This record gives sequence, C-alpha cells and structure tokens, in this order.
Amino acid sequence: MTTIQKQANNPIAHLSAEDIERLGAELDAIREQVIASRGADDAAYIRRVITTQRVLEMGGRTVLLASRFPPAWFLGTAALTVAKILENMEIGHNVLHGQWDWMRDPKIHSTTWEWDHATPAELWKHSHNQLHHTYTNVLGKDNDLGYGIMRVDEGQRWHPFHLGQPLWNLVNACVFEYGIAAYDLELGKNLRKSRRGNPEFRSRVRQTLRKIRRQATKDYVVHPVLSGPSAATTLTANLTANFIRNLWSHSVIMCGHFPEGVETFERNSIEGETRGEWYLRQMLGSANISGSRLMHIMTGNLSYQIEHHLFPDLPSNRYQEIAPKVQDLFQRYGLSYTTGSLPRQVASAWKKVIRLSLPNDFFGRTEPAPASGSTPTAAPSTPKAELATTASR
Repeated sequence: MTTIQKQANNPIAHLSAEDIERLGAELDAIREQVIASRGADDAAYIRRVITTQRVLEMGGRTVLLASRFPPAWFLGTAALTVAKILENMEIGHNVLHGQWDWMRDPKIHSTTWEWDHATPAELWKHSHNQLHHTYTNVLGKDNDLGYGIMRVDEGQRWHPFHLGQPLWNLVNACVFEYGIAAYDLELGKNLRKSRRGNPEFRSRVRQTLRKIRRQATKDYVVHPVLSGPSAATTLTANLTANFIRNLWSHSVIMCGHFPEGVETFERNSIEGETRGEWYLRQMLGSANISGSRLMHIMTGNLSYQIEHHLFPDLPSNRYQEIAPKVQDLFQRYGLSYTTGSLPRQVASAWKKVIRLSLPNDFFGRTEPAPASGSTPTAAPSTPKAELATTASR
C-alpha cells in the first residue's frame, strides 16, 4: 500500500489493499442506492422540518412579547431555543452541504441559503465542506480537529499552553458560533504580520463582521425593541437561546470526532489516498451517538456522524436507514464502530481533552514516535479479535 504503512497494533493491519478497495466499492453501492431512491418523501421531510422550525421561531418570539411574565419567558425561550437548534443543525448544516440541491428548489439550495449563525455560509462551506470533510482528522490539515487551540493526540508535542485547553474548550462551547466564525477565518494563520494585509483576508473579515452585526442586531436590538415593555426580558431570552444552542451544537460536534476510540492521522498518510482509503479514514475518524429519533433530528442527524462523513451530501433523514448496512461493513471488515449515548460520548470527549492537556509522562506514558506514513498517530493496542464491534457495545 502507498498511504497506509500497516503495523501490528494498527486497527487496519488485517486489511489488504484489495480488502480496502472492496470496502470502498460496497460503500459506493450504498450511496448509489440512496441517490437512486431520493424523491418526494425526502423533499416533504425537509420542507416539514423547515415549516416546524419557522412556526417554533415565530411562536416563540410572539410569546416573548409577554416575557415579563415568567411562564411566557420560559415557554418563549424554549421554543426559540429549539428553533435555533433545528435551524443550525438539521436545516442549515445539511442544506449547506448540498444535501437537498437535487430538489432544484432555489429556496432550499446550498448556493442561496444563509443560516442563523455568526459565520457567513460561504466561508463555512469552504472551511467545513472543502477542508474538514476532505482532510478529516488529519493533523495540521483539518482545522476542526481541536479548532486550532487544543492538543488532540499523544503524538502532538506538549506545551505548557495546553494546560489551559479544558478552559479554552469550555469558553469555546459557550460562544461556539463566534468560535466557528473565528476559525473559519483561520485567524491563527492570517494574523501573522506577513498576512495581515492580505486583501482576501481583509475582505473575509469584513464579510464576517457584517454577518455578526446582522445577527446581533436581529437578536439583541430589533426583537427586544419590538417587545416594548418586555424588551429587557426578551433580550435575556435571546441570550439564553443562543447560549443553549451553542452548548448543544458544541457537544454534538465534540462527540463526532473527539471521543476515545476515534483515530487521528499523519499528513503523509493521505498521500496518494484511494477512494477506499478515504472511506476508511472517515470510518476510523468519526463516532456516533445512540438515541431516539427526536434526538437524531435535534443533532441534525450528526448523531450518525460516521454515516455523515461517508456520505456528506446524502439527505440527512436517510442516515438512520443506511446505518445498519454501515455497521455490518464494520463488523465484516473487523473495524470498530465507535458509538454511545450522548452523556457517555460527551464525557469521553471531555476526558480526552483533559487528559491531553497534560504531558504524556504525567500518566507514565512516553512520547510516541509515529512511524512515517502510519495512519493512526496513536493506534490502539487492541487485539485483532477485539476490533469488531457493534452499535450496542
């Protein structure tokens, strides 16, 4: 193989190049089956979700006109919070992925949708669709991996700065939409003296600031003012709804790529990567959340993060349908399907953030020296016989 140097403790050491390409062909077949069967039921689903979201938002804002009264504040804030989560997760995220472009509806299209978020849709599509989904969990290439402020693998060199990463992560969770806007701008790279004057960067900063101003004006000026005597309590309701939405979306996204059992990859491991190897990287670099149908909708079906990363442009409502087929492939090819309840996955992700904030030798570990070209930078020592798991594990 050209991109994966298989090792004894590598979770894919038992797979040949032919196995991996056969796996890729089976995943291609699943994808084609869904594409061929997209239709009226799928279109009705996304339109129904959009209608529900708009009714919740309008209803919530109407109730908040009387938000001086505590029952109205709680009811209106709850409706607005759910509306914002639906808009960001199940609607905005997935529309901007192009999942519904096949409908040819100009109102529900990745080129025209602008979401209720601080980061402009155009910039987010570049950093998320083009970079994150192409370079999933590749150290130094995937900006989503640690958001540029956290150490996410034992193979990364530890610095005293990392001691603060639990705090950075908590702050990022509270203001997540602004954190996303900042890293979509790649501030760490572009604020260097040599790049600050870059016209393209300055243009993107202005675009982002305009979007932030529009969002802040809508939530923190216009709607409170329209509430008249309830302006102050409506303002706190909007702040609360955005705060809860930020915590929720951060938690869901953390569960997708940070829990224990999820692999990271060296830059040179993707050189000459085949279609089958790209699929395999998505399988090893993602994790799912188990739960009810309502929970899946509220996560934007990112509770099926593995299926989403395999097929990011398929309609999100189809992930539950194809998940058993994907789990079967994991089992047949001896791979570990990482999944768990929301509390379990959130706890696992935070445990990893805290553990990696400390130097490796704090727990008696030594700094690993990854082999050149190895796929996982911290491959587990799980015996081959234990690599296959199911969703119930």
